Parts: sequence; C-alpha cells; structure tokens
Amino acid sequence: MNDERELYGFTWPGKREAILEAGRPIDKVLRPCVEESENFEATENLYIEGDNLEAMKILQRSYMRKVKMIYIDPPYNTGHDFIYSDDFAHDEETAQKDFGMNDEEGTRNYTMRNYRENTRANPRYHSDWCSMIYPRLRLASNLLRDDGVIFISIDDNEVVNLRKICDEIFDENNFVANLVWKGRSGRHDSKYLEEIHEYILCYAKNIDLFSAGGIIQEGGNYPKYDAEKQRYYKTQLLRKWGSNSRREDRPNLYYPITAPDGSEIYPMTPNGAGRWRWSRETMNKALHDRLVEFVKVNDEWIAYEKVYAPAEGEKREKRFTTWIDDINNGTETLKQLFTTTPFDYSKSPNLILRLMKIANLDSDSIVLDFFAGSSTTAHAVMSLNASDSGHRKFIMIQLPEPCPPSSEAAKAGYSTIAQLGRERIRRASRKLAQDFPLTAGQIDSGFRTLRVDSPNFRDVFISADDIDSLDLDSLADNLKPDRSPLDLLFMCITDSGLPLSLTLASENFSGFTILTYGDGEIIACFDSALTEEVITHIAKQKPQRAIFRDSAFQDSQTRINLEQIFRYHSPDSDMQIL
Repeated sequence: MNDERELYGFTWPGKREAILEAGRPIDKVLRPCVEESENFEATENLYIEGDNLEAMKILQRSYMRKVKMIYIDPPYNTGHDFIYSDDFAHDEETAQKDFGMNDEEGTRNYTMRNYRENTRANPRYHSDWCSMIYPRLRLASNLLRDDGVIFISIDDNEVVNLRKICDEIFDENNFVANLVWKGRSGRHDSKYLEEIHEYILCYAKNIDLFSAGGIIQEGGNYPKYDAEKQRYYKTQLLRKWGSNSRREDRPNLYYPITAPDGSEIYPMTPNGAGRWRWSRETMNKALHDRLVEFVKVNDEWIAYEKVYAPAEGEKREKRFTTWIDDINNGTETLKQLFTTTPFDYSKSPNLILRLMKIANLDSDSIVLDFFAGSSTTAHAVMSLNASDSGHRKFIMIQLPEPCPPSSEAAKAGYSTIAQLGRERIRRASRKLAQDFPLTAGQIDSGFRTLRVDSPNFRDVFISADDIDSLDLDSLADNLKPDRSPLDLLFMCITDSGLPLSLTLASENFSGFTILTYGDGEIIACFDSALTEEVITHIAKQKPQRAIFRDSAFQDSQTRINLEQIFRYHSPDSDMQIL
C-alpha cells in the first residue's frame, strides 16, 4: 500500500532558513580600495573582499546572467575546516516547529555561529555545511549566462550532499559530468585506502545551450567525400546513444525533422522513442548548412551528422574525458612565485585552464570564483589571455580570513588570505609577462579591489525628548563623513545595475572634482557649493545619469537652476541627488 505522506526529497535542519537567506536583502555597499588595487581606473577585473554571500547579493543587479563560468573550491568539511556560517538564529520553539526534530544526533543546537571551525563534534556537522553552501549556489545560479557552466571542487565528505543540492538548484537535467581529478599522491593517513583523488561537479545553466570545448587534434579517418564542398567526411548518428538516450531522459529533444522525401522522422531506438543529440535550434542550423545526411535502411530514414576532415592546416577537437590525471596540485606554481608555499592545498592554474577549455569560453567571457583563496582562478584567466590574446575578465571574492600566525603566509608578512591572493595576482602577471613577451602588453593584469562594508548613509535615530537639544546643522548632510566621492560613485554604479568594471576618469574643473564612469554612463560631482559653471560643464557632456549630493546645493534656487541647465543642454539625462 502506497503511503502518500512519503515524498522524495533532500532536506536537513536549517534548509528552509537557508532558502530564505538566498532571497533576503542586505544593506551593504562595495567600497573601492584604490591603494590595494592595480590599474584601478582602467582594469576590468574585480577583487572583492568580504563575505561572499553578501558580495554576490550586491552583484545580482550588475551581473545577472552575465557570467560564463564559475569555479569554486569551497571548504570540503573535513572536520577541520572553517566555514562561512551565516547567522541563522532560532529559538528552541521555532527550531522544533521548523525542523520537526532537534538535530542530527538528537542534541538541541539551533544556532549557526558566525565564521567558525566546523568539527565532527558538531551535532549539525553536515547540516551547517549544507546551509552554508545552499544560498551561495542559489545566488551563483542567477549570475550564470544561459550558456554558462559551474565547476565545484569537492571530496568524499560532502560530494553526495553537494550533488543533491546542485540537482535542486541547477536541475538534475543540467548535470554535465562528475570529473575525477587525481591531483595528489596517496595520503598515508587514510584509514583504509590511500586517497588520491577529488571530484569536480559540473552543471550547466541550460544544457541545451551549453557547448563543451574539446582538445585540438589533427588527422582522422574520413571515408566519405562531399563533391560540392570538396572535402572528406565521416558520419555519426544524430540520435543520442548510450546512457540518457531515452525520450523521457530529455523530452524536449524528442521532435520531428523532415527527411528528403518530405516525411517526418523521429529519433527512434530499437527499444522505442529516443532523443536527438541537438536542440531544435542547432538542428535547424545544421539542416540549413547541409551538415545532416539521411540514409534509408529498410524503408526507414536514419539521420547522421556529417563530420568533415580538417582542411589543410585546419585542426579539429575531440572531447575531454572525465578523468584528469595529468595535472598535479599547485604547490610548485606557488613556490615559483613566492619561493615558499604560503597557501596550503592550492589548485594548479593548469587545472582551471582545463576547466575553462571545457567551458568553451569566449574571448571576452567573465569568470567568477567566490572562494578565491590564493587566486588560482585569476592566474588561470590571465594565462589563457596571454596564450591567445583574449580579453576575459575575472571576479574574485574572498573573505579577509586571518592567516594563522604559524603559517608560511604569516611568516612572509601576509595578514589575511585576501592580501595574499592579491599579491599572487601581481606576481603571476609579472611571470606571464616574462613567459609571453609578445602579448604581455595586451593582458589586463590589473584588478579593482572593492570591499563589502556598511551603508554610506548615516543611521539617524531621534527620540522626541532629544529634539530640543538637537543640533540641526549636524543633520545637513545625510552621508557618513568618512565616505569618499569614490565610495558614493560605486554605490550609484551598483544601484544602477552597471558593470563594476567600466573605465573611470577624474577631472578637475574650476576646483571641482568630476568623476566620469564608462562612456558617460555616469558623471558625478560630490563637492559642496556647486556653481552653475560646473553644472553647465557636466550637462554639456550629456551623461546618461548625472549625480550630485544634496548638501552641494546651498538653497532651493540652486536646485531649480540645476534642472533648468540640464533641460537646456541635456534633456535626456537622468539626475540623481544623494
């Protein structure tokens, strides 16, 4: 007898709150740190210092569906990892109501403490890790392009839970592969067998739009000849074969195509309905380009893909495999850059390069790593650009986690992992300039450092009893006194949904500082006591948005003059007063 109360699903104590956390707004800003950046005004790369959950919430407006590839190497939850534990606090009554249980071991423990070590003694050992990773992956999925892909490094401790979480967030139909990386020699402290591998889970945003890259190769066996194109070719079934080849595996890939005699054919297997390997869009293009060959066997049409032999000097690709055993860890790379090993368990840039080739990046793609660590991903992006003159951009996000006092990083003078990661980018760019002298000048090896911080506006709470003694002059400016014009500008950039990587220029005009962002997307002046002369100068540049601070206007007449000046010189500009 079926029990309708039993439903298939994956849950843990705290999951509901983790889901809510992904959509919960925050009141934080990104403050520019020019002194900790390289080529701040012109670089298109970003290094964001702060909690990655908060950082990705801020990035939602500017980078929604714009990131081609995400790679992360999160804490593996080995029992000795520090995890980003968010403040999901519950009282006992609420927790029992929400979860229906105490915890994994029956112990009452409902509070997720801030950033801390997650030991196996924690009764919510797995639950806390799941609650940490879930909202971050939910936000990450929003940032991916429709043809984008995410790679997540993990080991046996949480690979099963991570796979279930990813199936829920990205949809199990968008699962691409579970790569196995043999990246180290055997661990002699392993209890039963020497562990020599890790996993890299790969999910597409939309698998119908994702096209994996391959290995460049030459040659091959091409027995057929196309007289029209004067090229040899071979054929392979257009119908999917092997695993996941049934119609129910991918219902949207079961559709008819038109055979040479006008009849409709479907992807049929000996056991029933199957599916095509291509989406409708790809299939229609291939049919239009005559890249499909129809063969009639026993009065039944069978469709094949025509794969042409390389033309003279042309190269083709073959697929990468899910087994990676030719790339070691990144210890030697770090030693070359630092002459020591300031970071434990760093991945190799060559591993990330392999993943970027599988991701099939465009020459100007954006790559995100929100567990940046030693900035291996940034190193890999710059390496790929140096090798093919590309203009790919990276976004690194890293908590300013203190380096342990006994670590090699601390001994070398690095106080936080974020500081170490930025220095790694600097050193890697210098090394690439030596290795690729012809393209060194074309590589964007800079980065714009931004730090997650409290709002720029002051918090003002006034009780009725305090009104008589209130100094009204102190409230004339609603902005915090320690905030610079750049702080205000980047707050406006984020609010506008503009990328945080456009060029920045500063101009001194009649003693006033004018900031121009991008190609006039924003022109701002946050100085006080603005004159009609400077307002007119800005208006004549016809910015998309002109921004000023409220305290810059001495009276209402100046505000009226501002509107009149822009109405005359730049009526299409939007104006914003902070």
